[in-house]
Parts: sequence; C-alpha cells; structure tokens
Amino acid sequence: MMTRAKDLAEWIRQQVTMAAARGLVVGLSGGLDSAVVARLCQLAMPSHLVGAIMPCHSDALDAEDAESIVRHFDIPVVRLDLAPAYDHFAADLKRLILQLPVEHPAHAGGPTAGSRSQVPLANIKPRLRMSALYFLANSLNYLVAGTGNRSEMTVGYFTKQGDGAVDLLPLGRLLKSEVRVLARELDVPAAIIDKAPSAGLWAGQTDEEEMGFSYADLERYLTDGPYAVSPALAMRIERLVRTSEHKRALPLMPEI
Repeated sequence: MMTRAKDLAEWIRQQVTMAAARGLVVGLSGGLDSAVVARLCQLAMPSHLVGAIMPCHSDALDAEDAESIVRHFDIPVVRLDLAPAYDHFAADLKRLILQLPVEHPAHAGGPTAGSRSQVPLANIKPRLRMSALYFLANSLNYLVAGTGNRSEMTVGYFTKQGDGAVDLLPLGRLLKSEVRVLARELDVPAAIIDKAPSAGLWAGQTDEEEMGFSYADLERYLTDGPYAVSPALAMRIERLVRTSEHKRALPLMPEI
C-alpha cells in the first residue's frame, strides 16, 4: 500500500479507537471524494464500514456511480431515497417562510432572487443526509467520516451542519488535485476520477460553476499565494475565506 494511503488509513483507525467506536459510516455520492474516503475507511476498518447511498432528486448517474463504487470495492451499503421526506419538509418550510412578517428575498425581485431562494432549499438535502448518517452511526456506535477536502473547506464550499457536520475529515489536509492522485493509487475507477465535481444540490450544478472559479485556480492561490492569480480572483477567494469562517469554528460565545 502506498505511504499516504497507509498513513491516512492508520490515522482513521486511531480516531475510531480513541473514540471507543466500532467502525465508520460514509455517505456515497458517486463522486471522487466519497469514493476515496470510503476506500480509506475500508482499509482502516475492513469489517466495520457501512456506506450509505441517499439520493434526493439526484442525477440518476450519481446513484449509478455510487453503486459502481460499492461493487468495485465490495462495500456493505444501505440505500435510502430521501426525496419523499425532502418534498414534505420543503413544502412545509415554504409555507412557513411566507407567514413571516418580513420580506423574503425570493420575492424581492432582481436577477439573483431565484438563485438566493434555491440555496436554502438545496441545503436541506445534505442536512437530511447527515441526519440519516448519524442515525446509523449512533445505532452502531460508529463514527461519521466526512468527504470534504482542503480546497473546499478553505472557501467554505460545504453546507454548515450538513456535509460539514462529521466526526473526522480524512481528506481535510489534501487539495483536490492530491485527492485525484490518491484516488488513482487506490484504484478508484477512472470514470469517477474524471467526472466534473458536483455537490448534486440541483440539476446540472457543478462545484466550479457555483464557486465561480476552477479548482486549479484555487490551488494556485493556496499553494503559491494571492499573486499567483488575478487580483479580482484573489479578492473573491479571500472574501469567501473570511465570510465562511463561522463554518469552520465552534459556535461563538461571549467573553465573560
């Protein structure tokens, strides 16, 4: 086994032991990061890993890719369609927001009003998934392994109390390009490695389009500094880092 994968698997094993847990739960999205984390967790705890495939009005190809990872690595898996729960919950919340005595941004007009209203509803999906993952983890005395990487964590490209609410982040120190290298070493199928990264929050959504820059540009900034990219891009990245700080920190408490 290659050194980085071996070290990460050993680190995962140590976290499970220190928590007096028995194993690990991983959500399988059909994407690169979840495939790599699932394989690392399998190496760390071969007989104590459960994968979860939880589509929620998702692209059917994502579920197929997740199933291909399950078959490729022979991972025990549970499947749960979250669409009915999401539909019911989202409908109730839409009615609830209309009852508030304040103007809702979605009704304020303007070219971005629709996209603003899309994000709160889209964020329900990873939060529902995390509820399911923690039900499994609590029931089995397992830990939830997250799939976020350094690139995404730095700019806050994750849902607070959704895919960001995990027990450990095996890829949290790795850039996206480093995750791809690790994926090849771990024998993740090429189709998974080469697909466009997407959180799958809505149809046609991709990470790079939503962030407004490529992973390659972000990595140039992170590795070589702000002068490695255009001033406009450096300002955008720095703003994202600053405004997403609350996602990476414990809840604020007053100094007394």
